[in-house]
This record gives sequence, C-alpha cells and structure tokens, in this order.
Amino acid sequence: MSVTDEIRTRLQAAFDPRELEVIDDSESHRGHAGYQEGGESHFNVRIRASAFEGKSRVARHRAVHKALGDIVPRIHALALDIGV
Repeated sequence: MSVTDEIRTRLQAAFDPRELEVIDDSESHRGHAGYQEGGESHFNVRIRASAFEGKSRVARHRAVHKALGDIVPRIHALALDIGV
C-alpha cells in the first residue's frame, strides 16, 4: 500500500471525516531537503470531522499525528489543514 493510501485509510478509520483530501506534493519539492525519488515524502492533508469539535489547534494536530503513528517518522513533511 502506498503511503498516500495508508494516510487516507488511517485518518478515515480514526475520524470518520466528512471531507478528506490527501495530496502527495513531493514532486514540487524536487531538489529540496527530504525529497525522495518516486515521491511520498511531502504531503498536504485537508480533513474535516466532527471529532475535532471543541479541540484546540494543537490537540487536533496531536490527534492526527497519533492516528498516523509510525507513518510520521517515514515522511519528511506533513502540512495539515484540520477543521470541524
């Protein structure tokens, strides 16, 4: 399974989001630190779920990182856009 699919699967299972977009943005970082040939090193995630209601921005980010678990150390960059 690709890292993109792993991210999508874990976030779907953890938060049952009404909106989830996972974009592998690695190619736009070619030549920069952390770039890996073949991609899957830089990601943009947009997620909207009621599970985030009432949580601070930091708490939302921590929850996403916890759900992703061992994926986080395997990638170079993860940009998160988290909302209710």
